[in-house]
Amino acid sequence: MSENIASYFNKAEENRIIDAIQAAEAQTSGELRVHVSHKKDADALKTTQELFNELRMFNTRHRNGVLIHISIASKAFAIYGDKGINKVVPNNFWETTRNIIQEHFVNGNMVEGICAGIESVGEQLKEHFPWQTDDINELPDEITYD
Repeated sequence: MSENIASYFNKAEENRIIDAIQAAEAQTSGELRVHVSHKKDADALKTTQELFNELRMFNTRHRNGVLIHISIASKAFAIYGDKGINKVVPNNFWETTRNIIQEHFVNGNMVEGICAGIESVGEQLKEHFPWQTDDINELPDEITYD
């Protein structure tokens, strides 16, 4: 791939995604991150789980971090949530968000898909992990790349 992955999104698009993360996190104690990769994934979910650990996203008080990982080269993505979330959310929690993202991606709207996925996760997490007055931002909001 000849383009620089770190510039895959322009500044305005990056800011829209970061704003979506911050808006979602304003409603929940959950922590959301987005990672974009140029590497091919044989198994997007397995790669997302590995990235979740590399990014130390388990380092939250309620174990309620969520990573949305997009592999540009594989045209694949996955969503992974920490064990605190998976204990309390419905069985179709991740599928619903995946479908929202996928619908946008199929139509060529990557930024819209990511933002819609973040909004979906935030809406669903606030039911189980509502924002509290003593909440702090435990993980960075910026997009990570490789």
